[in-house]
Amino acid sequence: MHKKDCFYLGKVAKKFSFKGEVLVYLDTDEPEIYQNLESVFVEFNGHLVPFFILSASIHKNNFLRVQFEDMFSEEEADRIIGCDVYLPLQMLPKLEGDKFYFHEIVDFEVQDKRLGYIGKVVRVNDSNAQALFEIDFNGKEILVPMIDDFIIKVDRKNKTLHLDTPNGLVDLYIN
Repeated sequence: MHKKDCFYLGKVAKKFSFKGEVLVYLDTDEPEIYQNLESVFVEFNGHLVPFFILSASIHKNNFLRVQFEDMFSEEEADRIIGCDVYLPLQMLPKLEGDKFYFHEIVDFEVQDKRLGYIGKVVRVNDSNAQALFEIDFNGKEILVPMIDDFIIKVDRKNKTLHLDTPNGLVDLYIN
């Protein structure tokens, strides 16, 4: 399995017991949908390695208490502390309407209500407090804050993102 075919689920945060159990921090709004997993991929030494789950339960909101197969000591658990955890993209719950996953809208054309075509989504930058659409318009980078009020429609069928940006936000880039 390749990382590009997966989504980030969380990180192995710490040991839970002397029997090899670990707590996986789940980076999701709905941790309960991941408590019945059969396996996950753990990024170990730069590779995604399948880890099979014997038991799992939600622990304090966004943590999943996990007992992996063939991991029954603290020393074995120590090896994966801090490692990222992934699942295949097809396991993402389907979103409808104007909700979307960041990876899903890459390469979507962007249509602005006032200005028309303003480029293609290159990526979503969520490394700051405010997530941004990174849009390429003829080699120029346009950054648009990802604000619900700006998003009119996500058209998956036509791979188009319809926005209503305020006057002056992107006008200088396309004129």
